[in-house]
Amino acid sequence: MSDIVPNQTIYVNNLNEKVKKEELKKALHAIFSQFGKILDVVCLKTFRLRGQAWIVFDSVTSATNALRQLQGFPFYDKAVRISYAHTKSDVLTKADGTFVPRTKDREKRKGEDREREKAVHAQKKAAASSDDPNAPAAAPKASASAAPAPPHKILFVENLPGATNDRMLAKLFQQFPGYQEVRMVEAKPGIAFVEFESDMQASVAMADAGRVVCAEVSPVALFGHGN
Repeated sequence: MSDIVPNQTIYVNNLNEKVKKEELKKALHAIFSQFGKILDVVCLKTFRLRGQAWIVFDSVTSATNALRQLQGFPFYDKAVRISYAHTKSDVLTKADGTFVPRTKDREKRKGEDREREKAVHAQKKAAASSDDPNAPAAAPKASASAAPAPPHKILFVENLPGATNDRMLAKLFQQFPGYQEVRMVEAKPGIAFVEFESDMQASVAMADAGRVVCAEVSPVALFGHGN
């Protein structure tokens, strides 16, 4: 990351691939918009680009704050990894007049993605249909979700009832040491962020508040580290 010049676009990976594209874009916009105005959110579901996204801010300062504050943030059960993007985003090149269409390259990559996906599906099908008892057992694959995400000082709360407001959440969480603030996102009802002074204090609050909230309004989910 040190070799990449800080810029307005950040690259986010290790995203949960099971989340639908539109839902993912809305959730990413809701999370990152607390750091500044967002010009574009790009996430694709092609085989090669699954689990990745690009967030374009209107300033380098906003991008830098988001990168620092949300590095390792547990998002849909996975800790996100964030860095500055290597190249300038289309929305910025169009604005400064340096945009060059990349249609041919994109079509070529899409074709390659389709071929890779077909190959993977064929391998899975062959493995599933194989009933040779003498065939060597395949080595177990490491699961991306096997290792719990590290603790984070910001809790991500989702599945909140429509009537929930910041005062209600503040009343619940301010009883825990280190409580800083609650941030709800108008553009994405049902989710909120609760910030603490340290990841340890957030972990304690998540464990205790989670039992209270889930007992009263199941199935509210709180994420601060791997469950």
